[in-house]
Amino acid sequence: MATISAIPANKALPALCVIISGEPLLALEAVDALRERARKEGFTERHHFMMDGKSDWNALLSAGGSGSLFGDRQWVEVSLPGGKPGKTGADVLVQLAQRAQGLPAADVMTVIRLPALDRMTRESRWAKALMGAAVVIDLGPINRQALPGWISQRLASQAQSLSAEMLQWLADRVEGNLLAAHQEIMKLSLLYPEGEISEAQCQSAVMNVARYDVFSLRDAMLEGDSPRMLRILWGLKAEGEALPLVLWSIGEEIRSLQKVSQAVAGGQAMAAALKAQRFFGVREQRARRAVERVPLKRWTRAVSHAHDVDRIIKGIPVADRLPDPWEEMARLAMGIAASRAG
Repeated sequence: MATISAIPANKALPALCVIISGEPLLALEAVDALRERARKEGFTERHHFMMDGKSDWNALLSAGGSGSLFGDRQWVEVSLPGGKPGKTGADVLVQLAQRAQGLPAADVMTVIRLPALDRMTRESRWAKALMGAAVVIDLGPINRQALPGWISQRLASQAQSLSAEMLQWLADRVEGNLLAAHQEIMKLSLLYPEGEISEAQCQSAVMNVARYDVFSLRDAMLEGDSPRMLRILWGLKAEGEALPLVLWSIGEEIRSLQKVSQAVAGGQAMAAALKAQRFFGVREQRARRAVERVPLKRWTRAVSHAHDVDRIIKGIPVADRLPDPWEEMARLAMGIAASRAG
């Protein structure tokens, strides 16, 4: 399996390319770059398939297997946004992989776009077949810590720059939304000349386009990033997010990590305890750090606290708790975010 960020110009285009990313912007840019190069090399007849487990996958085989009516080379693009092809789809993907096995593109180039894949999906028969036969462009997420650097690189490509403080400020404004960040960066290129953009110029140009979501809230809580966690929580409130959904995202994570912490205290290996609660990949790493940081007694109190918040949401007063469920939710999340072992 080749895992690369781009196909070098001196390398032939492959018969099969797989793009994996949970970031729409990164996936879109990768597809666009490949499509443009393929167009220049004569792949001008285009087919696009949006697929899921119920789609007609035989149509995909037909598109790539039949010759072009006009003698043009064919570009076949397959989007599988749910990452679940179903049995028929899995069989077709295996056939495509076998047909393309490491070959350069001749008359047909097939590009398959997949979302971020969990470990179980990557171990599936169809995924292994694709990974073994295709050139794979695996684009991981840009996490919060890396976002200022990512923005800086994008600005540099248009000969502009921001101070370190303003890079952090802009990252806050586009919380978790690369598409929004891209739009703001492009806006700066249109409004201002090359060179360093001042604080006043940046702030006057950039709108608050933060994408607040319950999963970012959960992640900030587990990472112990209290300011970010509170900013997201109040952003969710301002956007009218359903409070039971917010509690669910926090409460489920707290209950699972309480079980992990309890198992580790009882002598079980951390890796086994995390696996038992279905923590994998980046989420597993984040959970591990949280369990190491937060003592068991704090997790146990937080589980009880979450039950109290649920009662307050339902209009049931709880002794020693605030009547405003959003305020009490903030106290619950802060209990985990601000906790330190020892």
